[in-house]
Amino acid sequence: MEEKKPEKKEKPKAPKRRIQVHKLYKVEEGSLTRLRKECPRCGKGYFMAQHEGRLTCGNCGYTTFTSKS
Repeated sequence: MEEKKPEKKEKPKAPKRRIQVHKLYKVEEGSLTRLRKECPRCGKGYFMAQHEGRLTCGNCGYTTFTSKS
C-alpha cells in the first residue's frame, strides 16, 4: 500500500514594497542631491542598499564593504 504524504502548507508571502523615490533625493535651493551612492557597474539610476558594514546593488549584486569605525 502507498503511504499518503501530508500536504505541504504554503507560507504566506509578504507583499513587495516599492521604494519611495522622494526618500532618495534632497532638493535644496533648486539643486538636486542624491542621498544614496549609485552603483558603479549599473550607472545612474541604480542606488546601493545600505546594510550593516556594506553597500549592495539590488540589480547586479555588486557589493562594497565599508570600514567599521
